[in-house]
Amino acid sequence: MSRIGKQAVAIPAGVTVSLNGADITVKGPKGELAMTFVPEVAVTEGEGVLKLAPTGDTQRARSMWGMQRTLVANMVEGVSNGFSKKLEINGVGYRAAMKGSSLNLQLGFSHDIDFPVPKGVKIETPDQTTVLISGIDKQQVGETAAKIREYRKPEPYKGKGIKYEGEYIFRKEGKKK
Repeated sequence: MSRIGKQAVAIPAGVTVSLNGADITVKGPKGELAMTFVPEVAVTEGEGVLKLAPTGDTQRARSMWGMQRTLVANMVEGVSNGFSKKLEINGVGYRAAMKGSSLNLQLGFSHDIDFPVPKGVKIETPDQTTVLISGIDKQQVGETAAKIREYRKPEPYKGKGIKYEGEYIFRKEGKKK
């Protein structure tokens, strides 16, 4: 049985949820998100909470139960508070800057990388070695951060590259004479 699925999703003040069959729309101060439930999960709205339950006793219904609950909780969190990721750039000459609607990255290659900012995501560069990614869709924010990090992953010898804030880079010892 899903322990996550059993928990009700609390709806904070300022957030409205509308159910239309298998579709759900969540509106809040930061924006609006919508999704369609899988047929194996049923949702009911109570006094300020959403409860999800599997419609059958199949393995797929039990697996989808917890996942659908987490997706709804992320939607409610996103429209009320939003999500953000912070990337740190380490390395001599490595830097980032916003140029119009794209992120310009200088990562030691022979050319600059222009990363177009996806719709629904906001990217800021408070300084040359920090990139802040924020938005209301948790999946989109995480995927954007992962794509930017993929251009130059941190290497284990000097730690150069793009890493998440607070990420530990396992360091290796270099060659010995």
